[in-house]
Amino acid sequence: MLESFMSSWELFHNTYLVGWLIGILLSIVGVLVVARDQIFLGAAVSQSSTLGIAAAMSLGGLGIGPAWFETDAFAALMAVLFCVIASLVTWQEGSGKGRESHEAKTGWVFLLASSFSILLMSHSPHGLEEIHRLVSSSIIGATDMDVWILGMILLLTVLFLSFYHQPILLLSMDPAMAVAVGMKLRLWSVLLSIWLGLSVGLSIRVSGMLYAFGCLVLPPLIAKNVCREVRPMFLVAPCAAVLIASAGFVVAHHYDYPPAQMTVALMSMVLLLCWLKGSLSISKG
Repeated sequence: MLESFMSSWELFHNTYLVGWLIGILLSIVGVLVVARDQIFLGAAVSQSSTLGIAAAMSLGGLGIGPAWFETDAFAALMAVLFCVIASLVTWQEGSGKGRESHEAKTGWVFLLASSFSILLMSHSPHGLEEIHRLVSSSIIGATDMDVWILGMILLLTVLFLSFYHQPILLLSMDPAMAVAVGMKLRLWSVLLSIWLGLSVGLSIRVSGMLYAFGCLVLPPLIAKNVCREVRPMFLVAPCAAVLIASAGFVVAHHYDYPPAQMTVALMSMVLLLCWLKGSLSISKG
């Protein structure tokens, strides 16, 4: 099985590299989402990326703008832009009389993006096919440029965490304390929203919604069941993502299954085992 997988490296190496890079990148970002108990935010932001791509394809199809509107670069830019906007809208929890809750805003963004992405492409067979591909996920067809772009985003993410791990940890675990010690909560929320939107938007353009959302929440949830603190989750989550993705790619290649779906299925099963183990430990205690 492993030999067969290695023989496919020359043909599918970009697919495997992109899959690993997305797994590492989104699992690191996802620690913040899981630590703040805002998992549905990931779904809303992911779906917003699909709406951004649909909007880009719709503008390109109208033929009223520059030729650049019809390029993949413009679609990627719109995916990131819509992700950032959705993240900014949903990241901060609503508070005070007359303001909607965080869950309400997140649900609204998800439903708006889901419906409008289909409506924009409903009269374009090619566009609707692309939306369905993004929703179902496929990392096959990744390019060298995708590898370089995601590699650079991952490098910037690691550097960002290296320099600002203390305030990020404090913001994740205790926002009230972060405010008490003088952190500018609104500024940090904007920065983290942009970080989340950029990472998810670029990832979904390559891998689709299922794989991106799976990597965003499942490895951090696995890490949460293994670690007692948030700090080690930033290491355990990407390690889990790479190991499970590697197993998923090998099994998918051997049995001729889609690698993205196989990887997410394995991540889900590992998380289920973690939950069962936790339940057994509690019952014994």
